Amino acid sequence: MKLTGALSALRYLKQSDTGLTPAAQSNERILGLLSAAGVFCIWSGFLVFSRAGMQSGLTPFDLTALRFMVAGALVLPFAKAWWPRHLPLHAILSMSIFGPGALYNILMYFGLKGSSAAYGGAFANGSLPIFTILLGLFFARRLPSWRQLIAVLVLLVGAVLIGVPGMRAGGNSVASAIAFFLAASAVLSIYFMGVKHWQVEARQALVLVSVPNALLFLPVWFLFLPSTIHDAPWSTVLLQAAFQGLGPGFLAVILFSISARILGPTPSAGLAAAVPASATLLAIPILSEIPTTIEWIGIAIVTAGLVLLLGGGQPETRSLSK
Repeated sequence: MKLTGALSALRYLKQSDTGLTPAAQSNERILGLLSAAGVFCIWSGFLVFSRAGMQSGLTPFDLTALRFMVAGALVLPFAKAWWPRHLPLHAILSMSIFGPGALYNILMYFGLKGSSAAYGGAFANGSLPIFTILLGLFFARRLPSWRQLIAVLVLLVGAVLIGVPGMRAGGNSVASAIAFFLAASAVLSIYFMGVKHWQVEARQALVLVSVPNALLFLPVWFLFLPSTIHDAPWSTVLLQAAFQGLGPGFLAVILFSISARILGPTPSAGLAAAVPASATLLAIPILSEIPTTIEWIGIAIVTAGLVLLLGGGQPETRSLSK
């Protein structure tokens, strides 16, 4: 069961990671890679199913509300026990605002409203490693290894190639879509860095993202924001609620935290840059968006970048102070 596996991962993260044997370090890295792979799959589906939700007539605010109805209801009973009381106020605000919460989702949904899933992934996910590296440079004074930098560059080239057809077909919506996706990427990169910097546990990240966003956004949506949820088929509403709430809203938040803590923010963000490739493939049966030749080339390049990024041993970073 997905929920059982997620809770097992939460219990694992309560253990200290100091003094690990080589075998334990290897097992921990495997857990990080599996978590990153889980995020990879969920976020690919997020792009495609969100695009389908937009095409069904639901507003970006409706999709955001459905997500936090489900995720908030699941996490709220554990909020008191899981709340990270040791974190300073600015850390709590940063994780709640800049995580995969209401702000990030609305930006992504508005971008996907007028562009393909591959197009959204190319900019929102493809730019994530760049923002993460820049934040690490300016705030942590650290750079990723040369291998990671080259791998991220390869991933970005592939992601851009995948997004080229969408850019050509975007028309007047190109500028606004790019702005939405880049803003969403910048928001999520802050979250990545925060998880690693404050060593936020998965269950703590879950409550920080789900509960404040549910309590603040849902009343605003119900009272003031435009909604078409009553006009949409119930099958569509239930499908979106189940996927958005359980996938990106619950499981992905847990896996984001595990991946960022074990692998580091740059490799995790690099994996996110590969999402456009899988989203393009997933869009074939769901959205009938068939890849063009240049998109297939981009998928092949992204695959090569993934092999380079995940190959080798434990990732290394270089300090600018040395």
